[in-house]
Amino acid sequence: MKNHQSSNPRKTGVNLGLSAEEKEKLREVAFHAIRCRCLGEAMSDIAVDAPRLKEPGGAFVCIHKGNDLRGCIGMIEARAPLWETIERMAVEAAFGDPRFCALARDELDKIDIEISVLTPIQRIADPSEIEIGKHGLLIRRGVRSGLLLPQVATEHNWNREQLLKWTCHKAGLPEEAWKDKDVELFVFSADVF
Repeated sequence: MKNHQSSNPRKTGVNLGLSAEEKEKLREVAFHAIRCRCLGEAMSDIAVDAPRLKEPGGAFVCIHKGNDLRGCIGMIEARAPLWETIERMAVEAAFGDPRFCALARDELDKIDIEISVLTPIQRIADPSEIEIGKHGLLIRRGVRSGLLLPQVATEHNWNREQLLKWTCHKAGLPEEAWKDKDVELFVFSADVF
């Protein structure tokens, strides 16, 4: 891995109070899981002692190679201890994101890992409640849903309406579907590192 730090130069999301050591441990967990899977090695346990990392947590793991996204998968619900969620999502981002081929051995030292630890999602009644740079967005209609992390709008310099349209697009819905009464809008934030 090129470096453990996120290559995201802009501050997005919120500070959830994770210490530098806890963030580094989560990066270590993510890279270890990816490395073991990539090299076909058995997953050895990494000692996770911090009580905060053992609490249930939702998270996304995004893998970048240079300026290009190489995989991004996450779990919005807090179903497992945070460190386990990171471990599983790292493997899924590297090997299970259907938009990309599986990460190859020769890419291991060329990737950056970005972790987004999520706050719980909250349904909103009005799109004006969305704060660019703070909120990620989940749009849901029936079985279709699309999600964009808080950093996406900031990275692309989108305004609120562009974020709504692109999230609809990701859900496979028409761009203006966010205006329909049967569409549910949810916001969340994330500690991005």
